[in-house]
Amino acid sequence: MLIERKKETEILKNALNAKESRFVAVYGRRRIGKTFLIREVFGYRFTFQHAGLSRGTMKDQIFEFVSSLKDSGYKFEKPPKNWLEAFEGLKDVIRNSNEKKKVIFIDELSWMDTPKSNLISAIENFWNGFASARKDVLLIICASATSWMISEVIHNKGGLYHRLTDQIHLSSFSLKECETYIESMGLTMNREQILQYYMIFGGIPYYWSFIKKGFSLAQNIDNILFAKEAPLKDEYEYLYASIFKNPEVYLNIIETLGTKKVGMTREELIEASGIVNSGDLSKKLNELENCGFIRKYKAFGNAKKNSVYQLIDCFTLFYLRFLKNNPTDEHFWTNQINEPKTNTWHGLAFERICFDHIEQIKSKLSIMGVNSEICSWYCKEDLNKGILGSQIDLLIIRKDMVINLCEIKYSGTQFTVTKKYDEDICKKINDVKIQAGARYAIFPTLITTYGLIKNSYSDRFPSVVILDDLFAF
Repeated sequence: MLIERKKETEILKNALNAKESRFVAVYGRRRIGKTFLIREVFGYRFTFQHAGLSRGTMKDQIFEFVSSLKDSGYKFEKPPKNWLEAFEGLKDVIRNSNEKKKVIFIDELSWMDTPKSNLISAIENFWNGFASARKDVLLIICASATSWMISEVIHNKGGLYHRLTDQIHLSSFSLKECETYIESMGLTMNREQILQYYMIFGGIPYYWSFIKKGFSLAQNIDNILFAKEAPLKDEYEYLYASIFKNPEVYLNIIETLGTKKVGMTREELIEASGIVNSGDLSKKLNELENCGFIRKYKAFGNAKKNSVYQLIDCFTLFYLRFLKNNPTDEHFWTNQINEPKTNTWHGLAFERICFDHIEQIKSKLSIMGVNSEICSWYCKEDLNKGILGSQIDLLIIRKDMVINLCEIKYSGTQFTVTKKYDEDICKKINDVKIQAGARYAIFPTLITTYGLIKNSYSDRFPSVVILDDLFAF
């Protein structure tokens, strides 16, 4: 059953009902639900459908493409030697179809694009010279390699330039959408439990499908990740290998960024990882960003060349903290409850979730319509300038000349502002004021799970965002 994805469903249905041929690209990270969305919208009925092989030569890919054509009723007199010939067979499938709209679905297209295969040229020829000249073709291409889709199709500078009629970038579910999904499965989870699961798996629908009735949250996590036959025990390696060819350098980048909470500049990353500074590194960073594993942000007050790269993928962060060393305890997570290492991770994971729900936070602060820059921030001590040295979880730097200095605190109960913590906030306000100058007003903001206990220091935070606010939409 299709949950949420209303906007994306409408785009696909409008394309189906259009009076002319349409060319749609659907992309997003692996496990996000691209194939499921397309199949559900079209009731699993296609004039032609095909999925590329995750590993295979050009010969292998064409052989499987021909097999899919045969499944659609087409018979080759002789096997095609290249993609141009293979797509001639697809043209005949369309010519022979009696369906009002011929829906062509090609999944994992990037896997089919082997070296020197000229696949893109064949698709250009198919669309420009055949399908676009008709009124009854709906071509849907899909790929998990987001960066490939962007560079080779969406920003194509050749024959596919501006040929797409629609594009869908499928994003992760929000906390609210995960709550809706859980309810649709007939499961009962409170918002704290949903948050806990989201901390591990993010808003990737596929990962949520493994939750089973009759088990506690901790038992479910053990069954999914730590049991002897756990279905996602090897997910980390498979995830990156399925998206990137030769994933070793990508994993080096990911695991290096995972060592520093606020992220690293390019120079810091190079020094820590040993990766050579080159255009290839720029390409790989861009690919990881496009796939949603990392984000790049401009640190407040720094030049653009000092952009910071930060690991943001929930599952990767969890893997590096708890799964990388291959724990043998099949009840590992149940036994980790309230351990110091787990509590530290809770704080880090909650920060990442807040970055995923900036729009919900801005809604609570009544600043949805205000253009803003979002970043983490840190500065080293410089007593000559009066800077005391700070690390700040989140700055919302607003065009109305206000900065929300956000402290993000995960807590199992209401949070208490102590005298020591109040002093620390004053130090951070001081450092941001020096950096920002007199132009900005500084608004201390607390983002926490269950709110704030009123005491003599709690007025330090005039604005408080709680867990329920993150579930707003």
